[in-house]
Amino acid sequence: MSLQLSSLLRHSLLSPTSRAVIPSFRVGKVPTSFAAVPTSLAAVPSRSAVTSVVLKRLEEKKEQALLGGGQHRIDAQHKKGKLTARERIEVLLDEGSFIEWDRLVEHDCTDWGMEKTHFPGDGVVTGTGTINGKQVFLFSQDFTVFGGSLSAAYARKVCKIMDHAQMVGAPVLGLNDSGGARIQEGVASLGGYGDIFLRNVLLSGVVPQVRRGLYDLR
Repeated sequence: MSLQLSSLLRHSLLSPTSRAVIPSFRVGKVPTSFAAVPTSLAAVPSRSAVTSVVLKRLEEKKEQALLGGGQHRIDAQHKKGKLTARERIEVLLDEGSFIEWDRLVEHDCTDWGMEKTHFPGDGVVTGTGTINGKQVFLFSQDFTVFGGSLSAAYARKVCKIMDHAQMVGAPVLGLNDSGGARIQEGVASLGGYGDIFLRNVLLSGVVPQVRRGLYDLR
């Protein structure tokens, strides 16, 4: 509060015979800064309407994540005799045991036009499940999304399941099908590999780690 306004209010309170003249807007005249404010409650979307839109968008993202890079790329994988990242998980784990983590994660790269292309999951499926009733943590690289190449966000997903595997003493499984580092992200991608390799060392002798390129798993 400015000193001038403060003294004006103090004078008004201490001296009943004097009235402080406080500026006010004229009735019927809306300041230009308030012109965009809706004058009717009907113009404001209801909470249920907003929630409905958000939930619809969320379901669309979930469905998009299941398709990876799209049906045409899935078909291309099948023509090569290869299963997709999700199909490999279904074959490997006990039926219905897989719980996916971070399905909607997307990369945050803005170089080389990457801000225009996003796929929920960002090229790797991560989570936990069981094999013969025993808990495991795993990641499965998705070649249909940017050739399965590793981004910084992708690396964070892998590191997350490795950290949880260490905490609970469960094995880490990696199903590889990748073109390597995502070149558009440069050193950020290489840094992601560094974070994963660090965990490989820290988990060595603590929990089993198995990584395999299961290209012919059918």
